[in-house]
Formats: sequence, structure tokens, C-alpha cells
Amino acid sequence: LERQLILQNLIRERQTAMQIAWTREFLKYFGTFFGLAVAVLTTGAIKRKNPAVLLPILPLSFVFSYHYDMGYGTLLQRIKGEAENILDTQSTLLELPKGPLTFEDLEKIRISQSNFLIEK
Repeated sequence: LERQLILQNLIRERQTAMQIAWTREFLKYFGTFFGLAVAVLTTGAIKRKNPAVLLPILPLSFVFSYHYDMGYGTLLQRIKGEAENILDTQSTLLELPKGPLTFEDLEKIRISQSNFLIEK
């Protein structure tokens, strides 16, 4: 059991590291796109004398900020803190519909599925 727990934790750590690495890699490409978009939109707003051309920068800046916070900021720490808060104070939100699965429930499902396969 202890080895299983260690293995599950190592797998979780590697998956989290992959998620952070993916976000950092995405940020490189999106950051370049965002920078170019800001330059082009600013130039267009100045040439057309229309500040409304700058509006797409607002949602793009939210996406950029989110990914920066995920890759280099404290987003994962805040998520972890909120998850711990939910576990401590709002555990009723975590209950499964119809309660936890039991061995009897699994057997009923298994038998009904095996009967279904036999009928086909």
C-alpha cells in the first residue's frame, strides 16, 4: 500500500510538472502573438485615430495574465489553498450523487453488463 501511495504521488507530481511545462511553452508562443497583436493594433488605432481598435487587447491580456500566473506565478499555490479550504470546510460538496460506490453496486453493474453482452 505504501508503494502504491508513493507511485501515485510521483505520477501526480509528474503530471503537474508537465502541466506547468506546457503552460510555460504555450506562454512563449502566445506572448509573441500578444506582443505582435498589441503593436499592430496600436499602430492601427493611431493611423485610423480610432481607439476602439485596441479593444481586442483586453481579452488577450486576461489570457496572457492567466497563463503567466499559471507558469511563473502563484496560481497553483492559490488553487491548492482553495482545495484545502474546500476539503476542510465544505466537504459536503465532494459527496458523490447517490453516495459512494459499494461492492454490491459494482456487482450489479457487472452482472447487468454481462447479461447485456450475452443477449447480443
